[in-house]
Amino acid sequence: MKKIGIIGWRGMVGSVLMDRMEYEKDFDLIDAYFFSTSQKGEKAPKHKSSSEVLLDANDITELEKMDIILTCQGGDYTNEIYPKLRSSGWDGYWIDAASSLRMKEDSTLVLDPVNLDVIKKAVASGKKDFIGPNCTVSLMLMAIGGLFNSGQVEWVTSMTYQAASGAGAKNMLELLDQMKVLGDLSDPAKSILEVDKSVATAMRDSNFPSKNFGAALAGALIPWIDVPVEAGQTKEEWKGVCETNKILETENMIPVDGTCVRMGAMRCHSQGLTIKMKNDIPISDIEALIKESNPWVKFVENNKEETLKYLSPTYATGTLEIPVGRVRKMNLGPEYINVFTVGDQLLWGAAEPLRRMLRILIETA
Repeated sequence: MKKIGIIGWRGMVGSVLMDRMEYEKDFDLIDAYFFSTSQKGEKAPKHKSSSEVLLDANDITELEKMDIILTCQGGDYTNEIYPKLRSSGWDGYWIDAASSLRMKEDSTLVLDPVNLDVIKKAVASGKKDFIGPNCTVSLMLMAIGGLFNSGQVEWVTSMTYQAASGAGAKNMLELLDQMKVLGDLSDPAKSILEVDKSVATAMRDSNFPSKNFGAALAGALIPWIDVPVEAGQTKEEWKGVCETNKILETENMIPVDGTCVRMGAMRCHSQGLTIKMKNDIPISDIEALIKESNPWVKFVENNKEETLKYLSPTYATGTLEIPVGRVRKMNLGPEYINVFTVGDQLLWGAAEPLRRMLRILIETA
């Protein structure tokens, strides 16, 4: 069995990944070694491990012994350790949740329900770096990969509604703190206008818990995610076009753009998509292409009852299903399609593509 070094397994994405690996019995197929950046020598976790203690995640000599390294430790770790490890002569496989290596020429973005052929070609050609894509890009392609693979998509506008969990555990806790502050202002003895004024005052107060978000999110939204890049985009918005086309290995770039918004959901990212098709395709054919995208798509009929029941973070949280609904032609013209989708960014948006890539390497490399 291959020796697998696992790093960053205690964080949010890492914890979800461990749960999925346990459920799918991946640990039965590997020699797992757990590494830590801060707790070397302490007892290894409950997951089946080939070492009783945690190994040093900064020790290149120990890392060199691994056939595959699977890391959810983050970009700073990758930027420091990856070049040192490769410079030492290590020729193993590197699977990473961080964005650091995504756009490197020799890296492959992994989302096998959408780009399995690309992944197989990369493995066969000797590529060694397999990187998880951006969460919203992954969830969009899981939802409408069938449309992209039909060759009929001219461009896409993705307006995202991204949950607090996309920013990390501290942000999730801060959202709850904000909710608590606002919830305490509820007073049935006051008029709703008085309550509303108290809420607005609290949200604008300098003591309102917003250290991590930088602004109120509970009862509000934040139309800015990540750092600024060229042409007025944020980096999160820039990833849409770059990573979509790299995942698909398109010959001609498909434009993807939109506005990425942080909103007050705890978990799961939602997206409103405007899709420009190359031709006027019957809506029944559009629906069929979406339904056939992959086994995890849950097509939601365009009615109120189905939409309220299935097309929300409440339904999608903790599941591998990708609800896709509100599918209709738009007043913009017969080639324009409206779609709304939601998915758990900690699963298909982060952990699951990595887990499945590990399985591919175990079984084929």
